[in-house]
Amino acid sequence: MSQAVAESPVKEDLNFNHIVSDLFDRAARHLQLDEGLLGQIKACNNLYSFHFPVKVDGKLRMYQGWRAEHSHHRKPLKGGIRYSLHVDEQEVMALAALMTYKCALVNVPFGGSKGAVKVDPWHTPVEVLERITRRYAFELAHKGFIGPGINVPAPDMGTGEREMAWIADTYAAIHHDDLNAMACVTGKPVSQGGIAGRREATGRGVYYATREALADEADCRRMGLEPGVEGQRVSIQGFGNVGYHGASILQNEGRAKIVAIGEYNGTLYNPEGIDVEALWKHRVKTGYIQGYGHGCRELPKSQDSLEVECDVLVPAALENQITMQNAARVKAKLIVEGANGPTTPSADDILASKKVTISPDIYANAGGVTVSYFEWTKNISHMRFGRMAQRLETNRDQRNLELIEYATGKELPPERRTHFGSGNSEVDLVRSGLEATMIDSFAEMKAAMKGDPTIKDLRTAAYVVAIGKVAKSYQELGIFP
Repeated sequence: MSQAVAESPVKEDLNFNHIVSDLFDRAARHLQLDEGLLGQIKACNNLYSFHFPVKVDGKLRMYQGWRAEHSHHRKPLKGGIRYSLHVDEQEVMALAALMTYKCALVNVPFGGSKGAVKVDPWHTPVEVLERITRRYAFELAHKGFIGPGINVPAPDMGTGEREMAWIADTYAAIHHDDLNAMACVTGKPVSQGGIAGRREATGRGVYYATREALADEADCRRMGLEPGVEGQRVSIQGFGNVGYHGASILQNEGRAKIVAIGEYNGTLYNPEGIDVEALWKHRVKTGYIQGYGHGCRELPKSQDSLEVECDVLVPAALENQITMQNAARVKAKLIVEGANGPTTPSADDILASKKVTISPDIYANAGGVTVSYFEWTKNISHMRFGRMAQRLETNRDQRNLELIEYATGKELPPERRTHFGSGNSEVDLVRSGLEATMIDSFAEMKAAMKGDPTIKDLRTAAYVVAIGKVAKSYQELGIFP
């Protein structure tokens, strides 16, 4: 008797660069643009791949680094630097492309770039990380892949303010006569030319993206959710910079209920809600979210955070987390992508069939590059935001409060007077600018869907808007018709 052979499951292409190209092609079908122009926008213009030596324990060790430049339609180029043992050139090129589309979508006048070093930042001594970072920065400077008007890196997974300060210092040592040297990189400590509000920026952008997606009653009705952030059950995968700040702001400002938080080694779940600040203190102290207690159930996998009962899901970890293998088990009605590329195209199709709304990565996590733009302009102008106006605004506000008190015969408590009459600080201006950016960009995506009824989802709308803006730049340069 013949034995039936089981069919092998369909294999999904998880090459990140292929996925971004596929998303581009899906959107390009909605645009009446020359094929040559679309090819120019889609292609990664160049990729610098190199090896460099660093002395470790008295011996030379070789490390591999990359810097991809996806699009030069705007200058300088912008994109973070990722430290990971799993990074490769396909990932770097994909991330650079996302930066092009992200900057265009949120009206930040940069081209797209990305960099990486194949290194484990969590288990490498600090002094070795500093040597790696400074040598990597030297290699970029030597080949013209970094500079205030050329290419401006920023933090990404595995890097932060410390690494950006090392890069800025290295560049300034090489270009000691460049007045704008500190603008060669963003995400620096405030004391080293950074800007207030940059550390929280991507997480705050996730909050604004969530708020905008839940603002329209008709949209919420289609999702089966009540309007507004307050009371929504939120699950977050990733508890690093983006995940922590996103969770904190959603909980403290949006009054959402954070029911699950996933890390690389497991998930905490509590349908009654998790105290984000208390959990963060526990993680800083122990290095893990496990062992927190407080009524939380410990689930074994990071992916469990994607499948718990919730209203809103924020994947804020790595790419390719929601795939055709687990998309059907996602219970959230709204997904806000805090990470780059967490959802594959095949998963998109499955989620669309379930009427799940996705706020796409090139919009939802654009808070970081938006505030990086503010930091870059601050460095170029050599002026702290609010420095000239804050005292004037404070005096004006105080006079207005005095008039109100005189007219009403009532006095404000001192703390309320300070709150309402203190003028705008740098962080106030940064948050205001970011909020306006997220509101305007969401409106552009919605307008694209309204203008073309064949666009059925926010991701396609975001790419249509972004590609259209990049195309316009090339057309205005007279390169393409």
